[in-house]
Amino acid sequence: MTIIEADITDLSHDGRGVAHVNGKAIFVAGALAGERVRLRFTGKHRHYDEAAVEEILRPSPDRVTPRCAHFGVCGGCALQHLDAGAQISAKQRVLLENLERIGKVTPANVLAPLTDSPWGYRRKARLSVKFVEKKGRVLVGFRESNGRYVADIQRCEVLHPAVGECIEAITAMIESLDGKRDIPQIEVAAGDDLVALIFRHLQPLSPHDRDALVAFGKAQRLGIYLQPGGNDSVAALWPLDAHLSFRLPAYDVELDFQPLDFIQVNAGMNRRMIDHALALLDPQPTDRVLDLFCGLGNFTLPLARRAAHVTGVEGEAGLVRRAVENARRNNVANADFFSADLAADQRATPWAKASYDLLLLDPPRSGAAAVLEYLPKRGVRRVVYVACHPGSLARDAGILVQQHGFALASAGVMDMFPHTAHVESIALFERD
Repeated sequence: MTIIEADITDLSHDGRGVAHVNGKAIFVAGALAGERVRLRFTGKHRHYDEAAVEEILRPSPDRVTPRCAHFGVCGGCALQHLDAGAQISAKQRVLLENLERIGKVTPANVLAPLTDSPWGYRRKARLSVKFVEKKGRVLVGFRESNGRYVADIQRCEVLHPAVGECIEAITAMIESLDGKRDIPQIEVAAGDDLVALIFRHLQPLSPHDRDALVAFGKAQRLGIYLQPGGNDSVAALWPLDAHLSFRLPAYDVELDFQPLDFIQVNAGMNRRMIDHALALLDPQPTDRVLDLFCGLGNFTLPLARRAAHVTGVEGEAGLVRRAVENARRNNVANADFFSADLAADQRATPWAKASYDLLLLDPPRSGAAAVLEYLPKRGVRRVVYVACHPGSLARDAGILVQQHGFALASAGVMDMFPHTAHVESIALFERD
């Protein structure tokens, strides 16, 4: 086992410290920029090595004590040892470096980082479940940092407290089931009024197990769903009329969703992000807006409260159906929705041929390069781009600036996933 001393000069995209020894990069788990450490090599590769901290010789002034007892083993968080303010500053640097390096663009204005509570924020998550034969017990949690095993945790500081504080109770309940070997995962889905657990099971559950799940749901005040097959197989076990939704009070909107639907993971940040995006887009009562990758209508319905008309387009047909229903339930008559594969050429569709004043983009990690082949049209004066991957945003920013004649007016980060290396960002583009 080789141990050496090294100076940590940077943070990697996944939150590890970066050192350079004899011209070769070393990614060091548990290290922070500015520190000198003794490190233990854990992997050798042709172009880089991997290591873990053996001893911190000179700590960073931004180093803090992690709140979670499982930090360093559980792979759910990578940055709890870094001060929250330093975390968001590091993410801002990642965004700006990507914009310059990949997109060859620089924002005229750097937006102040958007933040919210860093604890108990996760309303969507997937927990792994494993019955370990050698230990004769169940493990429930995120994967370990190495990805091979389920972390043995008792609580989670970033999950919604209704779930994060009862991991031990969930574990004990599963251990009591006949089918404990047949449950590989639990999805967490939290609405404003109900927090639900969705149990994936590979074999039919016995009456005893179904009764135990119902009793657990009642005792913990959690909704219980079962998933025996694909996403369409999910059904409520208790209560039978379980209903998930979240409210956006500033826009008098309530959005219903199904347990496995995509929603923004952080409820507080989602509200702030919507306010932020609408302030940047600045829709006027006469404007027509195109909202691409619209999902359930998270941006579409708030926009409809401000603009003349909003068109939402989404690739997943189920989300489009629920967006239509959400518009109907909220008495929004000035929005329509279309299902379309936005990775394919849609320029011949009626919605793509229409004229718009404003464009909002909220694509997946792969970005929106395919759409930007033919949109936005010349009539669009402003674009707001919400991004979950800074590299994709940077690439697409270059397209908007260099091919479509926009200027990058402003850009900044939003801390949707505190204590992780995930970088969520937002950018405003305006016609030159």
